[in-house]
Amino acid sequence: MTGGEVAGILVAVFWAILVSFLAVVLVRLAQTLKATTKLVADVTEQAVPLLSDASATVRSAQTQLDRVDAIASDVQEVTSNASALSSTVASTFGGPLVKVAAFGYGVRKALGRGRDEASPAPAPARRTVVGRTVPSARRRKQKG
Repeated sequence: MTGGEVAGILVAVFWAILVSFLAVVLVRLAQTLKATTKLVADVTEQAVPLLSDASATVRSAQTQLDRVDAIASDVQEVTSNASALSSTVASTFGGPLVKVAAFGYGVRKALGRGRDEASPAPAPARRTVVGRTVPSARRRKQKG
């Protein structure tokens, strides 16, 4: 064998090893692509129903928010009506009620004054000085 033939055999062997290595790499790449394709298909199968469920949930939430908005506006209207009613009642009955209360107070004072003149004077109060109880000074009756 000549040097050229040996070199040719070495090149052929290295070429065969390289082709074998590339074949193994391509087979593994093909398996990875198949697994990825299957995974994407499975995710798509599961994602479509999930997205439709999520869409239905969002629509339901929007419906509930619309109802809550309607309820809130009704509550606001009721609150404004109650405020208007309260101010109307206060303005309608407030002045007369104050006048009736003042009149009643005046009548009680007037009736109480007559009762004070007719009733006897209260007993003089006693006070304690260094452990002993002594009568307080007598009041002079006012001449009226």
